Amino acid sequence: MTLSHLCFSYPPSSSRPHQVGSRNGSTVTEFILVGFEQSSPFTRALLFALFLALYSLAMAMNGLIVFITWTDPRLHSPMYFFLGHLSFLDVCFITTTIPQMLIHLVVKNHMVSFASCMLQMYLVFGLGVAECILLAFMAYDRYAAICHPLSYVLIMSRQVCMRLVSTAWVFGMINGIFLEYMSFRNPFCRGNHVENFFCEAPIVISLTCGDPHFSLKAIFADAIVVLLSPMVLIVVSYARILASILGRASASGRGKTFSTCASHLTVVIFLYTSAMFSYMNPRSTHGPDKDKPFSLLYTIVTPMCNPIIYSFRNQEMKGAMVRALRRKGPAQPEAV
Repeated sequence: MTLSHLCFSYPPSSSRPHQVGSRNGSTVTEFILVGFEQSSPFTRALLFALFLALYSLAMAMNGLIVFITWTDPRLHSPMYFFLGHLSFLDVCFITTTIPQMLIHLVVKNHMVSFASCMLQMYLVFGLGVAECILLAFMAYDRYAAICHPLSYVLIMSRQVCMRLVSTAWVFGMINGIFLEYMSFRNPFCRGNHVENFFCEAPIVISLTCGDPHFSLKAIFADAIVVLLSPMVLIVVSYARILASILGRASASGRGKTFSTCASHLTVVIFLYTSAMFSYMNPRSTHGPDKDKPFSLLYTIVTPMCNPIIYSFRNQEMKGAMVRALRRKGPAQPEAV
């Protein structure tokens, strides 16, 4: 089986009506996000209520984590520095897709402009890649804290943390430019119906003129780098953590370490499995009904689970939340 068979594309939508322009030949100027338009009005109302609740919960909890990790002096450590940036990434990432989907669940017009589709795809690419890299750096941070506790302050100094976070953001944004170019390098002549609730690259590429396999293979190769490389770092980091704590930690120490690492690994599993299904799976296993659940998993479920997992499994985070809520309440006598 060749690499081209590992990439996938959707059946051409040329039988559907689409908007075209005369500039540089026949090309799509607007896209229609199919989303859940084939569902009944009652189903769409239920989905709207569900996704609105999930979106509100994700925004509130991630926003709270950003606030407390950046304002509480007790959380000014590398672990919470990365966690604050992860939550900020999640706020940006979830806002690129879910508000638009909520609007399309209640209106009949699902059309988006060409420029809006490009911008949305770029943000999904850039922020998604940045989060994958940041999760790898968080795994390395846990490895340094557990396996090299005496030199941890030097290894993960504030300057190092700033450079790692900057690397994640810069690489994500640069990578987004490359993937954007590969997705829109050819004109569109196979319809404008995107069989998802946002402009996802493989679906959009399948609407371009000519053979889309080159662009799909380029995205597949890029996914190997931005998904598998961070995953290797994560696996190696946690393998060394496991070897270290089994060799020298007490039973209570092993339990606490396992709890912290399990939280991080849960987030990684959610994000990486859904992203790999979307960009690294054989095309024969894909279809609109199969892709939407995985798209929902990495666009809304993962950003919602991040704060829940880190908050309810971390005593310091719970304490910081309580202190933050007290600061917003009536003034305490000792604070006068």
